[in-house]
Amino acid sequence: MVAAAQESKRLGLCNKAMFVVPNHLVGQWASEYLRLYPSANILVTRKQDFETGNRKKFCSRIATGDYDAVIIGHSQFEKIPMSIERQREQLERQLDDIERGIDDVKASKGEQFTVKQLMKTRKGIKAKLDKLNDTKRKDTVIDFEQLGIDRLFIDESHFYKNLYLYTKMRNVGGIAQTEAQKSSDLFLKCRYLDEITGNRGTVFATGTPISNSMVVRP
Repeated sequence: MVAAAQESKRLGLCNKAMFVVPNHLVGQWASEYLRLYPSANILVTRKQDFETGNRKKFCSRIATGDYDAVIIGHSQFEKIPMSIERQREQLERQLDDIERGIDDVKASKGEQFTVKQLMKTRKGIKAKLDKLNDTKRKDTVIDFEQLGIDRLFIDESHFYKNLYLYTKMRNVGGIAQTEAQKSSDLFLKCRYLDEITGNRGTVFATGTPISNSMVVRP
């Protein structure tokens, strides 16, 4: 992945890569990166960089620096938000999907249990949308879109496998029934990178088999 990032930049295929790695491996990743490319210009996060008082300053460094790569921990990555507009668009899209699902089940005289489950999901999405619309950010952290990142390398990507799939099918093995916020956050960022790179913005890596799961490419 390190070689891919460096070569991609050398060939003009990307401008600034970000490596999202387990928190406890950030330092190790930085050491390995510099062992392979001693002259590389990399920015490595520290725990204190994402404390409330430092987060805005550090995100500004990412946005304004001409780095070959930024190495960041999983939990820190989640603290860099997508713009409210994109979050709202995603929730509204999900809400539309659920509304169509409810109408389809009713029209086909499907199980009442399925309708109730979909309505419960709809209520949850509406609550998130209302919360987002009422949000007044306590800080003015730069949105992910403003960082200049155009290539993501996700290490140990199996940690993000629990992305909620909105479907009329229930109790089917491999379809998650609960939503992991970190997975939804990554999904939204991947969708953004797909838009600006022509579906070439994300690289997933894991040595752990993902079993009993369904992978869906929109």
